[in-house]
Amino acid sequence: MFSSSLRATLIALVASAVAVSAAPGLSVKVAGPEAVTGVDNLKVKTTITNTGDEILKILNEPHSPLSKLPAKTFKVTDANGAAPAFTGIKVKYSPAAAIAAGKDAITTLAPGQSVEVEHDLSEAYNFSKSGEGVYSVEANNLFYIVDPSNKAVPLYATTEAHHAKLTGKLAVVRAPQVKRATFNGCSSTQQSQLNTAASSAQSYASSAASYLSSHTSSTPRFTTWFGTYTSSRHTTALNHFNNINSHSISSYWFDCTCTDSGTYAYVYPDSFGEVYLCGAFWQAPNTGTDSKAGTLIHESSHFTVNGGTQDYVYGQSGAKQLAISNPDEAVMNADNHEYFAENNPAQS
Repeated sequence: MFSSSLRATLIALVASAVAVSAAPGLSVKVAGPEAVTGVDNLKVKTTITNTGDEILKILNEPHSPLSKLPAKTFKVTDANGAAPAFTGIKVKYSPAAAIAAGKDAITTLAPGQSVEVEHDLSEAYNFSKSGEGVYSVEANNLFYIVDPSNKAVPLYATTEAHHAKLTGKLAVVRAPQVKRATFNGCSSTQQSQLNTAASSAQSYASSAASYLSSHTSSTPRFTTWFGTYTSSRHTTALNHFNNINSHSISSYWFDCTCTDSGTYAYVYPDSFGEVYLCGAFWQAPNTGTDSKAGTLIHESSHFTVNGGTQDYVYGQSGAKQLAISNPDEAVMNADNHEYFAENNPAQS
């Protein structure tokens, strides 16, 4: 007979072993040609494998190798640490919206199962300054999985990089859009919604700029989204909203052909006024938190001429935490600008 203490110890050990064996795991391997002539031939394939013992529901987050969108998905460097210029997109994304979108925004992998995704690096990287040479291509290792409570939680994958020698043509220049109309691939209903959203976004930009012009000291609204008040951060935020408000959002060129159900929208930062709308955008309210109008503020802040914000974090809780932990990043984060402009719930 086991003593009660020994029985308890054995039960604890078994439970611990089960917990360890059931730990989720992912690996990402990048493969491709060892040498290419011309960056337009620099295509790699990522293999994402479930290395754990449980079924994983993984969000197709735009910066992960599960997405084919030309976001900053890879770390690309040569032996000396030189990196090509990133010329891809910046994205408005919400894990909660992606979960709500369902299976089209999620990849499900059983234990041992893999999925392969091909990526054309010429769509997001320009090697003109870094030059010819042998480059290491390593995929981002941060993924988000859907837990049993239907929440997104981070999971870091192990990675295996690929090395490729690049010679010849070092960049592919995006052809300018032929903007004979304000809309491309947009239905009449979508056009109407965009006209309303653009007008509301303009009001958001004007109101935010006016607020910052008249409030030149610490306020709850400022500190919630941009952190501890300093004159420098205040000037940065004010300049961004003045820049956004100085352009007519209604005159932007809108493309409605993106079918990514978990993504709101994206832009190429140097292509001012071009906004690509995706599935989550059409499910959003016109105003309020994570709204259509707010999305247009988010994307407008990404344009280089307006300030060139980044996507350090997504979502209200992440944006609030960033304002506390790193206010210098918060004042350069697109979602912080969106939530400041939406001001929902309202703060003084």
